[in-house]
Amino acid sequence: MASLKDIQRKIKSVKNTQKTTRAMKLVSSAKLKRTEELAKKSKVYANKLTELLNEIARKMAGENANGLDLPYFREVQNPKNVDIVFVTADKGLCGGFNAQTIKRVNSLRKEFAANGTEVRLRAVGRKGIDYFRFNSVALSNEVVGLSSSPDFERSSELISQIAQDYIDGKSEKIILVHNGYVNMITQEVRQSQVLPVDHSALSLDNVSTSELEVEPDEDNTLLEGLIKRYVEYTMYYALIDSLAAEHSARMQAMDAATNNAKEMVKTLSVKYNKARQEAITTELIEIISGMESMK
Repeated sequence: MASLKDIQRKIKSVKNTQKTTRAMKLVSSAKLKRTEELAKKSKVYANKLTELLNEIARKMAGENANGLDLPYFREVQNPKNVDIVFVTADKGLCGGFNAQTIKRVNSLRKEFAANGTEVRLRAVGRKGIDYFRFNSVALSNEVVGLSSSPDFERSSELISQIAQDYIDGKSEKIILVHNGYVNMITQEVRQSQVLPVDHSALSLDNVSTSELEVEPDEDNTLLEGLIKRYVEYTMYYALIDSLAAEHSARMQAMDAATNNAKEMVKTLSVKYNKARQEAITTELIEIISGMESMK
């Protein structure tokens, strides 16, 4: 049985851990508020960009008898090469946040491998990189520091390089996977097709109320510029969305750890009191026995 000093040492250790987890929860909560606000603003911009892209694509598809003949819209039914870009955190202590993203990536790898498709992994975030390195899986890109501090220029440079491989025919599809923010207590793994642009939702029968007018000889140039910006911002928004979800997951994990530490302190305190009572009882018995033997 543990001595009183050992139990006291454990109680002190658990209380120190409790202070740390409580502080980490407060830090994550403060960071979440800032990132959540940034994510909301970024989502508005992303929605407007997508709306404009759809509008121009609709006009082009309606005017061109062959539809959209740009490589950005060229859908391949059975791609031979696919790039999977995935975002994980640079740090742990956030529950199953990273594990959920990695699980989805592995599921996609198996799905494409079953169809004979070669998959290249592009990793953003130390946790995902460490996992696939440990499992001896080759990574085409390893980016650290971007998921914990999203930067538009760095993310644009990364996704532009990957998009160029698509234009050059080195890959036929680009898929982006990240764990996204839903609310303070919920995160969900999100999977989106970056390229080719999914224009299946474009309805040529819809009557647009937009006053947008594009000259016929400028629509291709404008659409290509918009697609470039769309691809760049899709990557940037995924990083912000992932960071908000990371802070949310860490806040929950630290809250659970704080509560567990509190319960452990209670359990150890009861154990300490019982051990102390037993020690006092033993000492009393020894004193009484000694007095009885002296009579």
